[in-house]
Amino acid sequence: MKLQHSLGGLENLGPVNVDTQVFVEPWEKRIFGIHTVMMAESTHLADALPRYPVADLPTTFRNTWTWASLRTGAEGMQPFEYFKYRYYEKWLMGISQFFIDEGYVSAEELEEKTRHYRGDPQAALPDKPNPAIAAQISAYLVKGDSGFHAFAQEPRFSKGAQVRVGDPDAVDHTRLPGYLRNKPGTVDLVYPGAFSYFVSTGPDGIGHAMPVYRVAFNAADIWGKEKSEPNTTIYADLFDAYLLAPN
Repeated sequence: MKLQHSLGGLENLGPVNVDTQVFVEPWEKRIFGIHTVMMAESTHLADALPRYPVADLPTTFRNTWTWASLRTGAEGMQPFEYFKYRYYEKWLMGISQFFIDEGYVSAEELEEKTRHYRGDPQAALPDKPNPAIAAQISAYLVKGDSGFHAFAQEPRFSKGAQVRVGDPDAVDHTRLPGYLRNKPGTVDLVYPGAFSYFVSTGPDGIGHAMPVYRVAFNAADIWGKEKSEPNTTIYADLFDAYLLAPN
């Protein structure tokens, strides 16, 4: 599995940062805004719930960009590089590389712009008001995007069923917390309907609509009695593809 995905219980990683300040630096707000605009213009919204008229938007952005895109970029980083940088620095690198890979900007152009604004931090940023894009962003922030579907398949497990979490091959992106792999649990809730994911994760097993379960785990089964508080239950929402019948 990717070392940097869901690090619960990993020893000697260092103290947990409990800072409640969302944005430490002013530029981080802009990175969050860029990501939000990209999601609001994403081509997948044409088939999302609710559907949006993205094909008619006056924009040159014609790609799919979701939370999965952002997470794939971060999880694909070399682990030592991943731990070197702060949260929004990872966002910045992932988004920048995406625009380079898709041909929206060249690495040379980005480097030139970087030199320009480092030399003159107060230089004006491009200002191109676009009422249609602004309306789309507002609609997206209000209505969101849902992966909910009617059941594509009957749930394999019911409430109270004993299950074991699988250990699928590591891929660029996963929604399976690393510390739950191969752990036993109990289905606590079967969510109504089925849920798809933004992208297919290939051998990881998710993408198309499938049942989702809330699974309860004894903390001691995950981290051992000596490292767990007694009578502690951990809950996780897991796609059907990640669960196996107990051995």
